[in-house]
Amino acid sequence: MAIPLVNSVASWVLKKRFHQIDLFLKYPHEVQNELLMNLVSISKDTEIGKNYDFKSIRNYRDFSQRIPVSTYEDYQDLIERSRKGEKNIFWPKPIKWFAKSSGTTNAKSKFIPVSIDSLEDCHYAASKDLLCMYLNNNEDSTLFDGKNLRLGGSKELYEENGTIFGDLSAILIHNMPFWAEFSSTPSNKVSLMSDWEYKMQAIVNETIHENVTSLAGVPSWMLVLLNNVLETSGSKTILDVWPNLEVYFHGGVSFLPYVDQFKSIIPSNSVKYYEIYNASEGFFAIQDRNHSDELLLMLDYGIFYEFIPMKTYGSPTERIIPLSEVEVGENYAIIVTTNAGLWRYKIGDTVTFTSVAPYRIKVTGRTKHFINVFGEELIIENTDKAIKIATQKTKTEIVDYTAAPIFMEGKSKGAHEWIIEFKTPPKDLSYFVELLDNSLKSLNSDYEAKRFNNITLNMPKVHVAQEGLFYKWMKRNNKLGGQHKVPRLSNSRQFLEELLEMN
Repeated sequence: MAIPLVNSVASWVLKKRFHQIDLFLKYPHEVQNELLMNLVSISKDTEIGKNYDFKSIRNYRDFSQRIPVSTYEDYQDLIERSRKGEKNIFWPKPIKWFAKSSGTTNAKSKFIPVSIDSLEDCHYAASKDLLCMYLNNNEDSTLFDGKNLRLGGSKELYEENGTIFGDLSAILIHNMPFWAEFSSTPSNKVSLMSDWEYKMQAIVNETIHENVTSLAGVPSWMLVLLNNVLETSGSKTILDVWPNLEVYFHGGVSFLPYVDQFKSIIPSNSVKYYEIYNASEGFFAIQDRNHSDELLLMLDYGIFYEFIPMKTYGSPTERIIPLSEVEVGENYAIIVTTNAGLWRYKIGDTVTFTSVAPYRIKVTGRTKHFINVFGEELIIENTDKAIKIATQKTKTEIVDYTAAPIFMEGKSKGAHEWIIEFKTPPKDLSYFVELLDNSLKSLNSDYEAKRFNNITLNMPKVHVAQEGLFYKWMKRNNKLGGQHKVPRLSNSRQFLEELLEMN
């Protein structure tokens, strides 16, 4: 297919889609409410629909009063029945695919249903929207002159009882439309390799001579791949290997701790960085502007959104609110109802809204990944920003980190204990710790109050990890691959103790 033709088709899709996007930008609440009632109507004759009398639900109020908020544990038995071939349990159409994920807080595998509707109307629709938004913002793009290097998970697909499970990325690659496969690298065969370490070198070998114009993947693992590319090619920068690279689409973890390393090996102000927010449960938000750190919440992908203010999360006064009631600057846990049959489901992520006209968000962390042992309410957004400030001021680079509380014993005060793996370590660790501490104070008033005159918290305690420690820990816990992430923060010391024992 000639490149001018591809650009013409993309332009046509862009104009058609922008009319639909404009609809939910102007009428977000109407679009969401109509979507909800459509999901309820479609599912009225499912087992869940009959249990909660979907036929009598007339509005959001009925819906919110009738259906309880759920977690994976609440869904587990229903999902297991669906995986064994039972139909019409929580979604009227057969569910063939299940995205397997162990998460970062529980070794037990989760199997998230992925329907044909969620594949077509959510995940693949989002991929097209991402390209549309990027091309709209960069009219001189030559993206389709080359290929997109995708770095997905490390698992093959497995069939059991007539249904198939594996990493979400493997499911997406397996069902990928021809137009996407045509413009992607590496091949499906390499992308679906199960041995992560062997696969990484296979990706390098297969892509190093391609004309790669875009990258897509989790920042921490993409850095590993790009450093392998430099080592194999003997090049100083990625642009020596792929001179036409123009954008990196990233998601999964915060980009803040890694941005300087990317700009070091991709030394060009013209290369763009676009963030996405997706998960096994759905594709939620897309960066829709150049040089932005905000994501546009996509309201017409078959996902209905509700939110729990984190101030009340897990408490007797917990509140659940629709999109129309969110406020800028508040931290919320997300609840989704999806076109794969998840009803009022807690996905475990937290976001804050930066705008409500339109609805733009930032991902702030996980409902289980924070430290609040002493009332400091420290979240991943705080620590990622603080790490970035400290590394910039000390001209250092990190690979990964995690932190946990030091609990009070007797008269001793508490503290936070960190283990950080540096790519470029600080010359003066105590100065780095001081910068980290001061940055956290400036970013989090609760932390600052607990640190004032060491009233509750002493200075953070930081350990320097040996080279490759986090990689070894991930490998030992069978978490190698683009879908897995190091748990940044925890109210328990489990992860930290395991890493300190290995260090």
